[in-house]
Amino acid sequence: MTISWPIEAVPTPSFVVEEQLLRNNLEQLRQIKNATGCKILLAQKAFSMYAYYPLMAEYLDGTTASGIYEARLGSEEFGKETHVYSPAFRADEITELLDVADHFVFNSLTQWNTYKDEVLKADKICGLRINPQISTQDGPDIYDPCAPGSRLGITLEALKTADLRGISGLHFHTLCEQDADALAITLAKVEADFGEYLHQMDWINFGGGHHITRPGYDTKLLCQLITHIKDTYHVQVYLEPGEAVALNAGYLVASVLDITTNGSIQNAILDTSATCHMPDVLEMPYRPHVLGSSLPNEASYTYRFGGPTCLAGDIIGDYAFDQPLKIGDRVVFCDMAIYSMVKTNTFNGMPLASLYACDLKNHLTCIKTFGYDEFKRRLS
Repeated sequence: MTISWPIEAVPTPSFVVEEQLLRNNLEQLRQIKNATGCKILLAQKAFSMYAYYPLMAEYLDGTTASGIYEARLGSEEFGKETHVYSPAFRADEITELLDVADHFVFNSLTQWNTYKDEVLKADKICGLRINPQISTQDGPDIYDPCAPGSRLGITLEALKTADLRGISGLHFHTLCEQDADALAITLAKVEADFGEYLHQMDWINFGGGHHITRPGYDTKLLCQLITHIKDTYHVQVYLEPGEAVALNAGYLVASVLDITTNGSIQNAILDTSATCHMPDVLEMPYRPHVLGSSLPNEASYTYRFGGPTCLAGDIIGDYAFDQPLKIGDRVVFCDMAIYSMVKTNTFNGMPLASLYACDLKNHLTCIKTFGYDEFKRRLS
């Protein structure tokens, strides 16, 4: 992977999102839409850089939100359809959402019965999230909505007692960075358990976690699955990927502040932090790729990248290079558009990373910078 914009021109730490890479993903999603007639929504929880919302609105059908703030952002900056789901809504949140959202998905029958009169009176489209109780993930339970005892979604047993008048769609979400084969397993369970209900619906939402734009993803199988559900149940199919929209479309640029040695470990301390700027590195956990690097000990010089916070575990990973690093060198982390910007925080008083856009001519534009006020206004 190479970049064509000047790394040294970007102050650190900064996120840089390339328009061409984003467009490449959007074109692939458009192909799925054209082949199947499905609708694809942006899951804002993964990527909310609204400077690009007008571009994404040329390709996608709207946004999904997990609460009032995301719903407002989608409505104000993206337009088109605005879907909202939450494990539990507050009464005042529902009232605000009526002004910005058009699709409401409820997580439980209690929530549905509590708010259905208000939402239906406002002529909103309503659905229920179901839990098919089947896990297809190898990763940690923190990202498995169908883990035993999950609070997310209505089980088949609970749905059997439901009054579905006013409900026009069902929603499920079981995947995390997975291929279409995992979706096929989930859909087989959904059809077996919830097929009779699908015949009563106008739409179904397959949720997110579809890694559609990853090289090698089985788009043919995905299209077959979408078409099968559409033809069998005569419903509109929605997908709501987040990662797939901005996968590999962005970078995080950092600088080396210091290099220290402790035993056999060479520590390179950066001006970016795992806990502050890329929390998924610790939550997943995973090791993001760095341009020009190799795996530990596969090149002459190996360093452990860590942040400047006081957290002992603020470690990004071990990286090897052909040439020794120097204080002031830039390092570029790949695939940083997703689940990074949306999760940044100011722990330890760390400044938030700046946001840059790179246009089709490789010109860089600073979209936003953050100063002391961003830190102080969240405190008292």
